[in-house]
Amino acid sequence: MTAPVLGTPALAVEFAAPMPGLSPHTSFSLEPIAGADGLYALRAADADLRLFLLDADGDDGYAPSIPAAVRADIGAEHDDDLRILVVANPGDDGVYVNLRAPIVVHRGTGRATQAILEDQAYPVRALLGS
Repeated sequence: MTAPVLGTPALAVEFAAPMPGLSPHTSFSLEPIAGADGLYALRAADADLRLFLLDADGDDGYAPSIPAAVRADIGAEHDDDLRILVVANPGDDGVYVNLRAPIVVHRGTGRATQAILEDQAYPVRALLGS
């Protein structure tokens, strides 16, 4: 079996544990949104459930330190194994992202978890582009 690669039409993503508020769902697909580079829909495999995720490539200064326990949950030994995405929530006054709880995906396996960072420097609700 070939390992999934992010950026393909759809990537199977299996969470090590359900994300807070989304129990019992752990199986998802990550689908790029056409015409919106770096924006994805995370869809539950067995329910009508969707979240929007943004690629957090670190170009804007966002470079959270991912704890060893989070890395172990998804079998990632090296930084190169990790793909970091953030949950995006549209609002009346713009799009907000949760920088305190990134989605961490193993690039090679699609294994994922939501990391809850202790670093208070990253807000739970940050207006995108501000």
